[in-house]
Amino acid sequence: MKKNVLIIGAGGVAQVVAHKAAQNNDILGDIHIASRNIAKAEDIIAGVLEKRALKQPGGVLRAHTLDALDVEATKALIRETGVQIIINVGSAFINMSVLRAAIDTGVAYIDTAIHEDPAKICETPPWYGNYEWKHAEECAQKGITAIHGAGFDPGVVNSYAALAVQDYFDDVDSIDIIDVNAGSHGRYFATNFDPEINFREFTGTVYSWQQGAWQSNKMFEISRTDDLPVVGEQTTYLSGHDELHSLSRHLPVKNIRFWMGFGAHYINVFTVLQNLGLLSEQPVTTAEGLEVVPLKVVKAVLPDPASLAPTYTGKTCIGDLVKGTKDGKDREIFIYQISDHKEAYEEVGSQGISYTAGVPAVAAAMLVATGEWDVRRQANVEELPPHPFLNLLNHIGLPSRIREGDDDRALDFARDDAGKWRVA
Repeated sequence: MKKNVLIIGAGGVAQVVAHKAAQNNDILGDIHIASRNIAKAEDIIAGVLEKRALKQPGGVLRAHTLDALDVEATKALIRETGVQIIINVGSAFINMSVLRAAIDTGVAYIDTAIHEDPAKICETPPWYGNYEWKHAEECAQKGITAIHGAGFDPGVVNSYAALAVQDYFDDVDSIDIIDVNAGSHGRYFATNFDPEINFREFTGTVYSWQQGAWQSNKMFEISRTDDLPVVGEQTTYLSGHDELHSLSRHLPVKNIRFWMGFGAHYINVFTVLQNLGLLSEQPVTTAEGLEVVPLKVVKAVLPDPASLAPTYTGKTCIGDLVKGTKDGKDREIFIYQISDHKEAYEEVGSQGISYTAGVPAVAAAMLVATGEWDVRRQANVEELPPHPFLNLLNHIGLPSRIREGDDDRALDFARDDAGKWRVA
């Protein structure tokens, strides 16, 4: 059994991870938080203590200064703290550095997003093949558990997809992942997570998996409108996203697409910024001879996503619309989760988007700790058993539901007499 956790990062998602790890420190053990800005890590610890989140009072909860791009420094911190599980919720730019440190020190690794090169946007699919999957053989040889994309999307939606393929269909024709934030932060313009990473998702080619091949589109070129549970009728746009690049490899499904909701105001501001060149990741030189990256300047002037939490209201709806056949008949189900921004803030001090990303990472760490997901190889979430993951999420803050026709019910799980998981 693995114990003791190192959380890398000190943003809104890290805050959620710290609170949830504290609530389950009987399983996870010591909790360490590392960031280039130790003050932010210390603020998270203060919030955890203020809310008395530690399930076992007196447990280790400590902040550290770390530049996670420094592999040797990360390895030294791992050895110093004695952690056995890393939860990496820092910038996507550090993934390969942290993974390298984990492999070299023999500890388990979990992240929530795909690695990115700061100088490149929308590389050739499949994106995991450009970085993460190159380490698969080494992880297997050394017995390293490395779980990639264990947030919500990617993460929980991958598990929904695996569950649908395994339990609900004989043949799946399409999986449409729909992500809607129907909340309001009250600011003129802001992004719900790191603006640099957020904008990079939408400035390149939109890749989707259709008819068993990659298809290219432009952002905001294709839309759909759905009547969704709780949040009602919503328009979403075909977008490129991490999970498509692993699901297309690991599941026998011809059509896998990702749709994200955007309001008209977001689209207008985004379009102006992009047309002005302000979303470029390539450096430019000012009249004063200063070299700056426009995208980083935009990030610097926008609100810190963590600052949105206190006044955020409304709900999110994220799920998988799956179509196929069962017993020779057409079937359609929507497996989904609803989160409330205000409730998330009251519990952990973060808004709902951070909450949905952070809770699954802790669930993954708990399953690694107990051995159910300690697979001693590299894996994406859809390759791992979905039932224990989704069942655990039901109990620690992210309960799932399933809608089929007029039937909308909680998605519950139980073990049968033989100890095998099943849908209750």
